[in-house]
Amino acid sequence: MKKEMVSYEGGGALMGVEMETEENFSIESRSPINEIQIQPQDDFTEGTNLVFSTQGPLVINTNNNNTGCCSCNKARKLLKSRDSFLGHDKKLTRHDRIELGRLFQAAISSYDWELAHSLILVADPQALNDALCITLDSIWFLTTQQELYGITGLISNIIANGAYDFTRAALRTSFLASCVSACHSQTMTPADTVTVMAQRLHERLQECNGDEVLKAEAGAKFQKFSEWALKCIDCHSRCPGNKDRVGQSSAVEIQLQLSAFKIFLDLAGNQLTGKDFTEAFDAACFPLTLFSSSFDPSWASGISATAIQGLLDMLVEGGADNVNQCFLEASRFGSTELVRILLQIAQRNSLDVDVDLALGFASHYCKIGTMECLVEEGNAIAFLGPLMRAAERGCMQVVDWFMKRGCREMELCLALTAATSSSQVDVAAYLLPHVPHHVLEALSIEILKAAGERSGGSLDGVAFLLHSDFLRDPAATYAVADVIARSDDEAVAPALKGFLQEHWSEAAFLDGLRQGQENYMNIVRILKWGGSPISLRDLPAPLRVTIAYLPLYRECVKAGGCLLPQRLRGQLVEAVRRLDGRVLKEVSQGKELLAVLEHHLPPFLLQPFGDT
Repeated sequence: MKKEMVSYEGGGALMGVEMETEENFSIESRSPINEIQIQPQDDFTEGTNLVFSTQGPLVINTNNNNTGCCSCNKARKLLKSRDSFLGHDKKLTRHDRIELGRLFQAAISSYDWELAHSLILVADPQALNDALCITLDSIWFLTTQQELYGITGLISNIIANGAYDFTRAALRTSFLASCVSACHSQTMTPADTVTVMAQRLHERLQECNGDEVLKAEAGAKFQKFSEWALKCIDCHSRCPGNKDRVGQSSAVEIQLQLSAFKIFLDLAGNQLTGKDFTEAFDAACFPLTLFSSSFDPSWASGISATAIQGLLDMLVEGGADNVNQCFLEASRFGSTELVRILLQIAQRNSLDVDVDLALGFASHYCKIGTMECLVEEGNAIAFLGPLMRAAERGCMQVVDWFMKRGCREMELCLALTAATSSSQVDVAAYLLPHVPHHVLEALSIEILKAAGERSGGSLDGVAFLLHSDFLRDPAATYAVADVIARSDDEAVAPALKGFLQEHWSEAAFLDGLRQGQENYMNIVRILKWGGSPISLRDLPAPLRVTIAYLPLYRECVKAGGCLLPQRLRGQLVEAVRRLDGRVLKEVSQGKELLAVLEHHLPPFLLQPFGDT
């Protein structure tokens, strides 16, 4: 049978979705977060009243008025003829095993412990494994001490008779317990949970690398897995005496449920390995990772989360070593309530979790609520990396959050450099006023060099800093640009050096003066010797000025900012000298230069460009 893999990284952990390509399938999970494994029809849904097949939808027999009685009568008939039912080698057919599982589920649902124990005697090893899963799933719906005794006695008897697949039972029930806890949220109904999980899983798979067909198959199969869990919850909620009780478990009932799981672990003993506990921990965390962002605030500290917290604690005690991996994954996906739970588990068990790396993942995906949790409850303090990456991506929301939390001077300076290098002008404009002047003054050359080196081809960010007079002193800003333009340092990016030489150096200013003079001489020649039928000499002065200098004016207005590039400034200085007889060469007189040119242009031409 051929196996394919779809994998992706998130939170520093590798999640794989493994599928066996076969037409008729049901689902068996060795670890929903590490490996969603699709097996042939011998799966954990066999032997229950939850039917999984490709021929029809997931089906539950919900006619509870007659199910228990009819099933019990059928079971007693089965027991009377069990010799013929079993054959000589006590190996059931697939059909018989499914039927036996349904009868066993009915016995448990009706609390007929005697009948359930009797059915164990009929089961072959595979049916016993199914029965172990069915019984263990029921513990998350216990409400009385009597039910606890009945269920745990049944588990003990099933194991004594030869059930051996503890791994499947542990993973399956951990996943189910997580879904039960999710349904305890006041903002989630079982129907909502299926929809939200499907949507979140789709989003998650879209972020990973891999074949699109395989990802689609993984999503569809996992959704069926989730539907099974939610149908199971619905089935138990319809049982006599349990109607509408799912989502309302009391503290006493949760303790009964956790006691039952602990008894199972004690009975399993060393049959469950550290790897099994690790995968069960994954199985419990994965559903919460998908939809805990939809929970009501403080869900993790309420009664609804007590069962899953207790389960995860026991799995850690058993040897699960992936708390940090799941913690990072939950942070990446913005599952704040699960992050909160895993922080508490790590603290109770003296485990290390990387809160700073988690903050990086949460900020990368703009999970503000999770970021707040990591800083306030997890004491994350490494702001620099996440802040720089947010500035580089242009994520204003995250940058603003870090700013409001308080950043050091150098963190702000480096974030400004990151935004400049990636031409995130809006973020750079937001950060620039917050960087102290003495820091900018001391590091101005390094900021421009670093931005140019990492620019990736666009120097819009560098141009923004210069246009904005980022040193708050025009002479100093022009001087820094000129120093880099004339530098022989090989570390200066050629593109940056060429850009500054052409537009922002002292040489560019002189070249602008020369171009201005040439432009003026060309206009004079046209006026004196031009052969146009329209005599430019006869036009009103404002129109002659318009013909000569409107393109320059437009270019200056388009450049915007506090400072003009040196080349434009040189052209403008020469234009003003020719028009007004004044020489305004001071670098701080850019606005005055433009005002003089505007004075000589017709007013109706100024407004559109002034608004741009």
